[in-house]
Amino acid sequence: MIGLVLGAPWWIARMMTSGRYRAGLAGRLGRVPHDVRPVAVWVHAVSVGEVLAASHLVSELRAAGYDVAVSTTTQAGQELARKRFVGCAVFYMPLDFAWLMRLYLRVLSPKLVITMESELWPNLIHQCKVAGVPLAVVNARVSDRSFPRYMRLKAVWGPLLREVSLFLAQSEATVERLVAMGVSAERVRMSGNLKYDVRAGVETAMTRRVRGWRDGLGVKMVVAGSTLPGEEEVLLEEWLEVQKAAAPEATMLVIAPRHTNRFDEVYELIGKMGYVAVRCSALPEFGAGSLSGNVVLLLDTIGDLASMYSVASVAFVGGSLVQKGGHNPLEPAQFGVPVVMGASWENFREIVGEMIEADAIRIVRDSELREALVERLTRGDAMGERGKAVFASQAGATERTLAALEELMGGAA
Repeated sequence: MIGLVLGAPWWIARMMTSGRYRAGLAGRLGRVPHDVRPVAVWVHAVSVGEVLAASHLVSELRAAGYDVAVSTTTQAGQELARKRFVGCAVFYMPLDFAWLMRLYLRVLSPKLVITMESELWPNLIHQCKVAGVPLAVVNARVSDRSFPRYMRLKAVWGPLLREVSLFLAQSEATVERLVAMGVSAERVRMSGNLKYDVRAGVETAMTRRVRGWRDGLGVKMVVAGSTLPGEEEVLLEEWLEVQKAAAPEATMLVIAPRHTNRFDEVYELIGKMGYVAVRCSALPEFGAGSLSGNVVLLLDTIGDLASMYSVASVAFVGGSLVQKGGHNPLEPAQFGVPVVMGASWENFREIVGEMIEADAIRIVRDSELREALVERLTRGDAMGERGKAVFASQAGATERTLAALEELMGGAA
């Protein structure tokens, strides 16, 4: 985040010229949206993953009587937050300048500010300290990749981290790393991973539509979620052979790219690799006729993936065949769906470690992906149920987190 401050002129130019960043530009630069008003709790969830992680906690805070406002950084996170948090003020996080943070803190007048996971905004942290507003980093994690960088800059980060009122960490490993980075032990607690408590809510309309096609065609679906560049190519290269082994007319692939700005790119890639690309947003309700075995569905909507995993016979979790640390395997595991994941899963080390120990996930290299998908499609085993049991056994982080936050606020709703 220090890089954001130093690079502010570049960011402002980027926001003004790029449609991706221009959304919410006025609010980012200081025009407070009209629906932003005093609340008890301000939650910042940078993008889709953090919004999903915060969803159950926000619901519990509201049920306990606390007014909540939610900010995001990305447009995709903003759109999902508006769907998830109806009745809350949802706005774009302003640029991390001291005067902007003072402005938003003055308008919101929160009793507590929450940032999710690894969001450390220097001016927000310092201005909360100046204003006497406690700030908690919830579901905190320090990844394998970022820990060495933090340690090299400990002299810079240490004083800032000591201004955070409370870290509620996902794991004991993160607790140890935060203490090593300079946080006093009494300001760090292990509360568990909120993502163990995130359950897909009511089945979305898009999921019902795809389920109708699945059932009408009598196919098994592989849902590849949160894919990144390089992974779609591998999946599509292997898919014809997977179908041959598992029956072409009996299987269908659904690809859900991680980033919304890649929908068109992936749609074109599917066609270039010899498949018929069908956007889920253009998929009609199931009726007469059928889709051929050569069709690949592109999930080009926001907020449907967590629910969409429920239609899968097998799930592939992306960000893992490339060196990006992986994404959350619990989203499909909660439905009892067998999970296949690449060898890069360091961002979810504790979760994946639990699943490996329970024989509830298959970790593969590129060359092993085909075999793993065929194996899961053609044999009946209890891998999915073991994953579901891991998910259920780790619940309770939200309750522990809420108790700690209420203590920090003094318990007054």
